[in-house]
Amino acid sequence: MSFLVFFIITIFIAVIQTVIPYLVNRTVVFGVMIPEQYIEDKTIEKYRKQYSMSVGILSIIILGFYIGWMLSDERLENQIALTGVIIEFALILISLSFYLYYHGKTKQLKQQNEWVENLKPMKVMDLSVRKQDEMLPWYVYLLPILSTVGLLIYTLLNYELLPDQIPTHWGPSGEADAFTDKTHFSAIQLSLLLLTMQLMFLGIHVATKKSGIKLSATALESSRNRQLSLRKYSSWLLYIVLLGVTMLMSYFQLMTIHPEVGDGGTKIVIPFGFLLLVLIGTLIFAIKVGRSDKVREIQVEARIMDIDEDKYWKGGMFYFNQNDPSIFVEKRFGVGWTINLANPFGYVIVFVPLIIIILISLLL
Repeated sequence: MSFLVFFIITIFIAVIQTVIPYLVNRTVVFGVMIPEQYIEDKTIEKYRKQYSMSVGILSIIILGFYIGWMLSDERLENQIALTGVIIEFALILISLSFYLYYHGKTKQLKQQNEWVENLKPMKVMDLSVRKQDEMLPWYVYLLPILSTVGLLIYTLLNYELLPDQIPTHWGPSGEADAFTDKTHFSAIQLSLLLLTMQLMFLGIHVATKKSGIKLSATALESSRNRQLSLRKYSSWLLYIVLLGVTMLMSYFQLMTIHPEVGDGGTKIVIPFGFLLLVLIGTLIFAIKVGRSDKVREIQVEARIMDIDEDKYWKGGMFYFNQNDPSIFVEKRFGVGWTINLANPFGYVIVFVPLIIIILISLLL
């Protein structure tokens, strides 16, 4: 079971990392802004293909090694899990290395060809685009939050039914593999962690909803499509993942109170179903957003371009812009959002809940 879980995750990571250059914003190549007039440059297309082929071939080799290693001998669950994690991180590091290499080459190509020297930067705004925004309203998050509060109260009311050893971790098969002594705090620890995560997800949703909608002066229609698609589908994905996490952790909590809930194959089906839900949902999200700005635009005026914000992006991955009030902005390499590291509210939304989660875990 562990091998199947890690193998599916590894395949997913390999596929996403391989096709990323074709899913990002059309005017951003390896984290570098390219004027609309030059996005079909043959050298740029060559860089994309070389990256995808290199990452794809190495991913196939690594996956082949993982299968061969697994079949060569009987492996313990912890060996399978550890090897799976190492391979996943190796794939990410490999793709990151290739990204940084081609980021440098693309940046150098842009400078050598002086693509922005004779173009006038322009910024456009469309006040009506907010009316087309289809992000979920914030109050839908109250449903899972109230559900968790109710489960927390239910756990305290049924404290006597809890076992002397409270599970604190579950493996891929749904079996508990770590325990702590029974106390009122340990009894509701899982619900507290879940509640903290839900509040963090709510904060991220509100922050992304308030983030700026950046439109392209040279590709107005495609940029509008991408921004609206990103906002709509990311809000749905975030909410679906939160519902999945809520159901999964609530199931584990109920199984602790009523062990019969875990009879049969339910404790295997539910975690595996959650994994598939997240992976399939993420894949659909990446495809939907990645294809949203690939429509052919009317020929742009030759002398204009979008504002070049390369100076605010460190390595094309980390965004520092004190002049931008947005907490989250669209990634330059990948599909989704990244934090504006110059905005302190972002740290509050993301890192404060993480610190609380760590503290709750350490108190046991």
